Amino acid sequence: MAHHHVTSADIAINGDHLDPSKSSKIKKASMIVATLGTILSLYLLFAADEKIRGSFAYSWLFAFYFFITLSIGGVFWTLLHNVSNSSWGTSVRRTFENLGSTFPWMFLFCLPLLFPQVHGYLYEWMNIHDAATGSVKEHLHHVDHLLYNKYWFMNEPFWYGRVAFYFVGLSTVIYGLRKLSTAQDTDPNPGIKRLLTARYHSTYPLIIFALTITFTGFDFLMGLDYKWFSTMWGVYLFAGTALNSMAVIVLVCTWLKSKGHLKHVTTPEHFHIMGKLMFAFTTFWAYIAFSQYFLIWYANISEETSYFATRNTGNWNIAMYFLVFGHFVVPFVVLLQAWLKKNPKLLSVVAVYTLCMHALDHYLITIPERGISLGNIKPDVFGAIQVSIPGAFWGDILAFITIGAAFIFFLLRALGQHSLYPNRDPRILESANISN
Repeated sequence: MAHHHVTSADIAINGDHLDPSKSSKIKKASMIVATLGTILSLYLLFAADEKIRGSFAYSWLFAFYFFITLSIGGVFWTLLHNVSNSSWGTSVRRTFENLGSTFPWMFLFCLPLLFPQVHGYLYEWMNIHDAATGSVKEHLHHVDHLLYNKYWFMNEPFWYGRVAFYFVGLSTVIYGLRKLSTAQDTDPNPGIKRLLTARYHSTYPLIIFALTITFTGFDFLMGLDYKWFSTMWGVYLFAGTALNSMAVIVLVCTWLKSKGHLKHVTTPEHFHIMGKLMFAFTTFWAYIAFSQYFLIWYANISEETSYFATRNTGNWNIAMYFLVFGHFVVPFVVLLQAWLKKNPKLLSVVAVYTLCMHALDHYLITIPERGISLGNIKPDVFGAIQVSIPGAFWGDILAFITIGAAFIFFLLRALGQHSLYPNRDPRILESANISN
């Protein structure tokens, strides 16, 4: 299908700014829900009955890490666009940056996890450290030799230091790149200097990104069972992060176009490319998920197999089977269709679906550990024990809605701060007329 050839006359001189009237109601509702939910959540985390506090700690961790992956993904796509110098992404680069700019705000929701009253229910290794009398390392040498060997990494001062690094490091990266990008919007002589600067300052931050997505997964998720480990864990989390942050980008661009924004600069060709990226990372996620499972199954080491043994207990195995087909088979078949990927509304339906599968994925990562930890239940590979806590699901919903509302608020806030696309970027016309 032929599209109107975009010229400089089609590019707004002052950029394309979000009309506040189109987002104010959603922002206000999101802020109210996030505020009330946070107040109630803090009560459940610090002042409620001990059983409720312990259960809700897992709910909070699940919701926090789900949404922080979307923010981290925005940073990733910003860095990848700058480093690869892709022309197609110029039209949607500001959406990458706006999604990534939510990271500092969303990471603040990990603050409750830093308090012993909360992480004491999550991380057994910290409780073992706290119970030590005298030298912690000497104590571990006699009590738990496996934890003793991991002491160089799993010690509380280093853990807190890493959390601070994630926040400061990636926040500085996205803040600097977004500021450099938005400054171009008002520069009378934009040129390519800022593009070259952005490219250079997106190379080494890829290391910060890789460390953040990998080791937040280690520190917040894998640490739930300090005996378990997987060498593919960081890549597994990265695959889901890249896929589902792109799904959010598709949804944002579709919504903006429905409101009359991104006119001329974002076409079905751009959605086609974003759909192909979703397809690529759907396949990549499945490859990593299978590889991780296959290697753990083949090695048959008890410290590794415990993860899947737990999730084969009770009814969790049903959800695991559903994840295999729902997270891979269905989107794989659907995203093969080129015509669908060029239709923003249909692609948005697929994007919402993949986000649901992402939520299921992270629910299965975090929540089964709750029954093991709080109920002192040992996993039974024959599925004879139910490792869930009745009624705890309501806390999962509360945490998810609370942090989700905050995510929507901060994303809409970012969208309204600057032009929705870099209107003075020298490559904007090339991007607007892209064909693939």
